[in-house]
Amino acid sequence: MAEPPVSDATILRDTTTAPQRATAAFMWRHPARWIALGFGSGLSPWAPGTVGTLWAWVAFLVLDRGLAPLGPWAWGGVIGGAFLLGLWACTGTAQDLGVADPGAIVWDEVVAFWLVLWFVMPAGWLAQLVAFGLFRFFDAVKPGPVGWCDRRFKSARGWAQGAGILVDDIVAAFCTLLVIALWRFVFP
Repeated sequence: MAEPPVSDATILRDTTTAPQRATAAFMWRHPARWIALGFGSGLSPWAPGTVGTLWAWVAFLVLDRGLAPLGPWAWGGVIGGAFLLGLWACTGTAQDLGVADPGAIVWDEVVAFWLVLWFVMPAGWLAQLVAFGLFRFFDAVKPGPVGWCDRRFKSARGWAQGAGILVDDIVAAFCTLLVIALWRFVFP
């Protein structure tokens, strides 16, 4: 007897699927994947986390200074909403890919770098570039609390899996902001 066809909804709940590779075709099959893969920026074959962070930077500038300038309270709402949306999108996409924290998922970088920019702005290009570099350092190298958080949540399941994907980048954002705050304190 032939098995019934497997739909995306079935795969979303099946955590035993063999690992898949994120592709454009994979992304187009579900809106959660568009979000989790940073609207395609996570599909970069080279440093998808860096490309996702660059996408976040451009998107922040477009939203903050271009299409619809947002005030500080609105940005807080956008970032909070993006985090909650990320729980859904990152959890489902990671489960669809069959990997605990796929490198192609970059929504965690997007939310975390928006958090950094929210606190740093208004700032000149050099300050933004320093914030970008610090965030990429903490996210990629994962020193201290970032690494602990990443290891702690790496094997989570269900909604905790999406939270684990997002939280280590939020910790990297806080480390970035701490370094910037200390710099500003020492060199006012």
